[in-house]
Amino acid sequence: MMGKRSQSSFIPAVTPSSFSQGDSRPPNAFMTPPSMGAPNVNNSNSQMSTLTISPMAYVANTSTELSFIREKNLSTAGLESLSREEYLRMWRHDALMQQQYKCAAFVGEKVLDMTKDSNDAFWLAQVYCCTGDYARAKSLLTKEDLCNQSSACRYLAAFCFVKLFDWQGALELLGETNPFSKANGNSDKLRMQDGGIKLEASMCYLRGQVYTNLSDFDRAKDCYKEALMVDTKCFEAFDQLVSNHLLTASEEWELVSNLDYSTYSKEDSDFLKSLYMLRLNKTSHEPELRAAEDYLTSIPGLENNADLLISKAESLIVRSRFVDVISITSKILESDPYNMAVYPIHLASLHEMGEKNKLFLISHDLVDRHPEKAVTWLAVGIYYLSVNKVQEARRYFSKSSTIDPQFGPAWIGFAHSFAIEGEHDQAISAYTTAARLFQGTHLPYLFLGMQHMQLGNISLADEYLRSSYSLFQYDPLLLNEMGVVAFNKSDMQQSIKFFNSALQLVKKTQSNEKPWAATWANLGHAYRKLKMFDEAIDALEQGLVLSTQDASIHTAIALVYMHKKMPGLAITHLHESLAISQNEIVASDLLRRALEENSLIPAVPDELVYEDAVSEYMQQSTINASNGNVIGYHSPRFDETLNNNSLIYVDTRSEMMMDDPDNDLSEQ
Repeated sequence: MMGKRSQSSFIPAVTPSSFSQGDSRPPNAFMTPPSMGAPNVNNSNSQMSTLTISPMAYVANTSTELSFIREKNLSTAGLESLSREEYLRMWRHDALMQQQYKCAAFVGEKVLDMTKDSNDAFWLAQVYCCTGDYARAKSLLTKEDLCNQSSACRYLAAFCFVKLFDWQGALELLGETNPFSKANGNSDKLRMQDGGIKLEASMCYLRGQVYTNLSDFDRAKDCYKEALMVDTKCFEAFDQLVSNHLLTASEEWELVSNLDYSTYSKEDSDFLKSLYMLRLNKTSHEPELRAAEDYLTSIPGLENNADLLISKAESLIVRSRFVDVISITSKILESDPYNMAVYPIHLASLHEMGEKNKLFLISHDLVDRHPEKAVTWLAVGIYYLSVNKVQEARRYFSKSSTIDPQFGPAWIGFAHSFAIEGEHDQAISAYTTAARLFQGTHLPYLFLGMQHMQLGNISLADEYLRSSYSLFQYDPLLLNEMGVVAFNKSDMQQSIKFFNSALQLVKKTQSNEKPWAATWANLGHAYRKLKMFDEAIDALEQGLVLSTQDASIHTAIALVYMHKKMPGLAITHLHESLAISQNEIVASDLLRRALEENSLIPAVPDELVYEDAVSEYMQQSTINASNGNVIGYHSPRFDETLNNNSLIYVDTRSEMMMDDPDNDLSEQ
């Protein structure tokens, strides 16, 4: 038999505030976190973490037996002096750390039967959770009033309810609001004593998870923010706010700036703040973001950290530097092949570069290794999209969103699959769902505006685009779309303002301006409507420099020259247009008229010469790729993906009826 040893000499000093008022255990025993039902929660240690729950009952503030053995340098004889319960606890915890869960459960059940201790119940429930047996863990924690004896047990029980999709049961344990908040009269907070994540913050986070699954996103957002305010180390809450786009870009930066870093030293607070800044939107506060990246890069060992490299890749994808993005993301995947956070921007960049073979190989590897991950089926969907199999892509985007309903890239890809095929009603429905789920991102509202514009609903398009602009003002695609709406409303001055703003932003943020030839063409059309023909030709020729094989730009330049009564130059550009695309109906009709004017045929009234109605189409937001595909502009969010984060999205060309050239020419 193992002899009983004295415990008093090994017990660290504990403060009275570490104990629940209603606990009858002796003051020299190790304490679990207090009862949530204590008469005065301010006297409880709700702000302690589970680090205080040692697997050894006599080691108050140590989380493993190893430290105890190291400090006391126990010999074999010393181990023999342990009580049976103490020895079994060591056995249980060592089995748990070595993933021998059957052994840990086998021993843990014996310890709990012998001690009836809530600590032992907590650790046995942890073993059950590790094996995915959440129903058994819940049953253990909800009997014998364990949830009222320990806040940690109550939290773990609520976690089990969440895993079992019992949202109301979880809320009953957690409460609809934080019982430790100032609003409930509890203003005297205890300072963190063990360096872990405060249980109060974890409970706020878990409460937010419940509200998220109940689709109450406003309350979920408040819970996540409260968790961060209680303890800035609660990264799970921060990740939910950022990755699920529950906050706008400005709200994200405001949150990070206003977190309570007072419990840390200046150096540690700068470190934590810089880490959080890496996850924020990459198109605003660029100087602060660069400073954060430089600071973290200067720390030895962090220069190749995956989060830091992903942040740099997200900044590059905003600038359409896809080759550089692939270089960085490939470096990450070489050292960590299954880092799921990097895949959305990696896949988007591969799609942009037409790397179909790499997409195929990545998709197959992920399906073999991680068929349960949402990003796996996103990769499959993007591959099928790259080979123009839209219906197959839609099926896999749908599967991805089913696995993880909060995965933004899958929802956007699913909606795009309808937009590509011109199924506007279904696309609008999917974008609307995305707008409801991801309230902080401007992208769903932008795409809704584009769909309504294609349907000719200019008023609705304007409304959605303004909603998008209220969330984010730094997307040149959005500014281009707003310019098109103003053009269709005959507000040419406002249209020119939006187009110029978009082009200025492109010059500032984009390394590759070629995709934005359409915006230069749009600007040229707006100048033409105001009879500013020289400015129109300058804008159109700038677009032609960026996209030399765009037949519609040649046609637009020819139209301006006809306005200026210069049919010879018009004929030159019309021939260029028809050489590029023989199916340009507008170019064919204008060429006939230009030849008539140039042949010195007796003058005929304009209204007779141009009596045939010719449909002139204005290029909108989409861009002609070299292979003839039309690829949409990439935003950093929703991968950032889209992380933010940054997911790929593809849209068909929006051909909006602009005006009748007959009427324009007859005004001369």
